[in-house]
Amino acid sequence: RAMGRLLDQRLLSGLIDITTTEIADLLFGGVLPALSDRLDVVARTGAPWVGSVGALDMVNFWAPATVPDRYQGRLFHHHNPNVTLMRTNPDENAAMGRWIAAKLNACAGPIRLLIPERGISALDIEGGSFWWPEADAALFDALRTGIADPSRLIFLPCHINDPAFAATAATTFLDLMEP
Repeated sequence: RAMGRLLDQRLLSGLIDITTTEIADLLFGGVLPALSDRLDVVARTGAPWVGSVGALDMVNFWAPATVPDRYQGRLFHHHNPNVTLMRTNPDENAAMGRWIAAKLNACAGPIRLLIPERGISALDIEGGSFWWPEADAALFDALRTGIADPSRLIFLPCHINDPAFAATAATTFLDLMEP
């Protein structure tokens, strides 16, 4: 929220916005949700934006007892006694992809969405507790079909925590900042 306010006040010239997990919390009842206006500042300002889908594989809850009953039987990672993470499923990921696509389609400025095809969080990596390629594919497919301008999407054959991902985010942002 602070980042958006700074951009709205023109105290920032653009944004690199890699971790968007609060969108999962907004849509599925997590405890650290974005507001429904998440990403609207990008459309409103037309500022350069490089974003990604970081940690959209999880919904955040507090201690296990705080998880709503409707989610019983789901895949969880107990980060510590007070943080419980729930793996998003293919249907939820597709819904997030459609939500993000609608927000980004409203943007007239220069934007790029980076898609790390080999995992979107530290837990979503081959051998990791949230590794579920089919769930990630549902997110990626919804973005691919929902984003009106395919040039705004950059698919990367790496994990979100790989140095190549960070390098691409930085160079892409610098390219968008050039007049």
